[in-house]
Amino acid sequence: MNIKPIKTEADYQEALSRIDALIDCPDDSEEADELDVLSILVENYESEHYPIAPPDPIDAIRFRMDQTGMSEKEIAAYLGGEQTAEAILSRRQPLTLEMIKRLYQQLHIPAESLLAY
Repeated sequence: MNIKPIKTEADYQEALSRIDALIDCPDDSEEADELDVLSILVENYESEHYPIAPPDPIDAIRFRMDQTGMSEKEIAAYLGGEQTAEAILSRRQPLTLEMIKRLYQQLHIPAESLLAY
């Protein structure tokens, strides 16, 4: 194992190539250990250099609705009524802190997605 920190884009590309070469290695082998360590290093580099922003709050709500087959009428129970739900989903009215709490606690929509405006 010749593992070093990933400091540059060239180091990153080299690590990705090595991961590709190791991807089918047997479990409980020295190569599997190398793969684990390289994966952690690559993940850290990517989170620092290629961060992924949370989705828009309304997009996050619509995604959960799609996942669960929930209608706008059903989501209204979490948003304070049908008129309020329609106004929020059409982006005419912002989410309140109370709505964010309900969506997070009851529908498990990540809070960082609901707070990203």
